[in-house]
Amino acid sequence: MFPRASHEFYPKTERKSNQISAGKPTKHKRVPTMQALRSRLIGLHLPPLPSPPSLSANHPFFSLSFRHSLSHSNKQNPNNPNPRSSHNVSATKSPKPPISDAAKFVRTVLFVPPGVEPDEVTDDMILPGSNIVLGPYAGDAKIKEVEFVKSSGRPKDCPRDSRPEFAMLGRSNVGKSSLINALVRKKDVALTSKKPGKTQLINHFLVNKSWYIVDLPGYGFANAPESARMDWSAFTKGYFLNRETLVSVLLLIDASVPPQKIDLDCANWLGRNNIQMTFVFTKCDKMKGGKAKRPDENIRDFQELMRQTYREHPAWIMTSSATGLGRDELLLHMSQLRNYWDN
Repeated sequence: MFPRASHEFYPKTERKSNQISAGKPTKHKRVPTMQALRSRLIGLHLPPLPSPPSLSANHPFFSLSFRHSLSHSNKQNPNNPNPRSSHNVSATKSPKPPISDAAKFVRTVLFVPPGVEPDEVTDDMILPGSNIVLGPYAGDAKIKEVEFVKSSGRPKDCPRDSRPEFAMLGRSNVGKSSLINALVRKKDVALTSKKPGKTQLINHFLVNKSWYIVDLPGYGFANAPESARMDWSAFTKGYFLNRETLVSVLLLIDASVPPQKIDLDCANWLGRNNIQMTFVFTKCDKMKGGKAKRPDENIRDFQELMRQTYREHPAWIMTSSATGLGRDELLLHMSQLRNYWDN
């Protein structure tokens, strides 16, 4: 099984004030209470937040780390064989004060980005419709131009420059192409189709000439011809495991239906391989009739299942390509990950 570990970043030791357009980070003096943070999220019509999970010795927990930050650590201290160890507290220093209950709650339920301490989080730092805290690395999130670069049949055929990229992944018909079109505000950038499994190549879209959105083949499609079906294990997984410029996977989850085992399996595979991800819940505007659950109820059920394998919940956000819900917030989240990766 896998070792118990936390979902954490390894922040860099120094930051320059000119690294982000937002300017020099501001310290927040007001310490939140658990009640205030709960009220903030519930007030946004989000699923009720659970208390931090109890840890069982027999239960595996996955760890997610921001992989590129470790490569930066190697550059900063080439003599350190273990880059993560440089962030540990020295034995000669005074021990850190105990973590408050509010900080424990924040660390367990919210996604706290680099440059932010749990005790610094205030309710107005949480992006609406998400568990994402906005930190000092958030910058200009405006998309000014986008162009299709290429389709690749194999991971080794993907662009070989050093630009950072975000990979869109999800079950077929989850709304991947629609979300890409919504993000860039163009209707025909990514091909949309009512036939599941239409995307069968790795498609790179260059944004602002500086970073990529990558449209990956959907998994779980049953209607594609046998000749077009691919071994997801050998194809897409090879991309994840070998792509050094991958900042994060945006794992799309259809919020209009109950949690699907194939989505849970994919999330757990990414967790086992320490691949940074954000859950992007799509179709949050869809209200099905009858006794079907609402999107927020399906999201809550999915989160409950994720708590069984993640001690600290990965980032998640609610979106709708039809209404624009979550578009600007998702781009802000991507900007802070990208700026931290770049610098």
